[in-house]
Amino acid sequence: MENTLYELAKVIRSKNSGPFKITLDILFDEKSKYERVKNSGVLTKEIISKLYNIPKTSITGLIFFDQALGIKITFLRDISSGTIGDRDVYGAQQHAPLMEILIP
Repeated sequence: MENTLYELAKVIRSKNSGPFKITLDILFDEKSKYERVKNSGVLTKEIISKLYNIPKTSITGLIFFDQALGIKITFLRDISSGTIGDRDVYGAQQHAPLMEILIP
């Protein structure tokens, strides 16, 4: 049975990682759920690139933290935080595309 990432994760959030990057955090409250997502192979630079319509080269980190049951994805912003035209100065509204990823 497939589940969405939203159903499996305890927290999915985004925030600035300095003025030039966005960080996505995915946190789990059960090791089995974390391992399921990690071992599925679904979370890749390719899928993040497609979801966010960015080149893979803009993704500066895709890190699995086993000890914390967490995943961190970091990518370059199109424009720096607070610049004219920036629609999310805190980077706090960028996590939504992750929520519907299907995990086998």
